[in-house]
Amino acid sequence: MRACGPDIRELRHDGHPTACVDDAAFAYVDAFGAHVNVGFFEAASLDDPAGLLEGAGKRMRHVKLHWGRPVDEAALGALILAAYRDMQGRVDAEA
Repeated sequence: MRACGPDIRELRHDGHPTACVDDAAFAYVDAFGAHVNVGFFEAASLDDPAGLLEGAGKRMRHVKLHWGRPVDEAALGALILAAYRDMQGRVDAEA
């Protein structure tokens, strides 16, 4: 997430490490005993050709990473970049 661009800010939101474009959050990480969620605040509007996203909320979705199971790093990286670019567009549209 840090490598997406120079406008990335990191903060803790609701106790979770969160990546923001300026002040607009686009992704977070949440650790549990058996898995880690990589969540996206506006993921309902993202393309997910690999089918990684879970959840049925109005906007938010997450990718659940389980300990010891392989991760499609390219697909996850593409989602992170898409979420970043989507939020960049939203921030620019509000400016």
